[in-house]
Amino acid sequence: QVQLVESGGGLVQTGGSLRLSCAASGFTVDDFAIGWFRQAPGKERDWVACIGSKSVHHSPYYRDSVKGRFTISRDNADNKVFLEMDNLKPGDTAVYYCATDVYYTDCAGIITGILDVWGQGTLVTVSS
Repeated sequence: QVQLVESGGGLVQTGGSLRLSCAASGFTVDDFAIGWFRQAPGKERDWVACIGSKSVHHSPYYRDSVKGRFTISRDNADNKVFLEMDNLKPGDTAVYYCATDVYYTDCAGIITGILDVWGQGTLVTVSS
């Protein structure tokens, strides 16, 4: 069974850092592109970051608002993908999800958000 489980969310002050983890089972993270998304209260879910599969040399992509602050990476040994978030701002408060689709090895399809496999989400709250 293909599954993603997020962890690492919590409450942090403005300027603080958090590291989110996305643990995969039922497939190998190195073979597919993996994305992080977030949904703030009352807003639509947005793409945040994506990392491509080994076939595209793990190319990372970020939405403009998080460039220079967020870093996406993967640990193939543990079959996990991470989102390191630094210099957090209140506007980053949201439920964060990781997601993938067995059809996508690069990020072009991932960033559409029309994906088959989603985690349950982890809440990040940034206080001012």
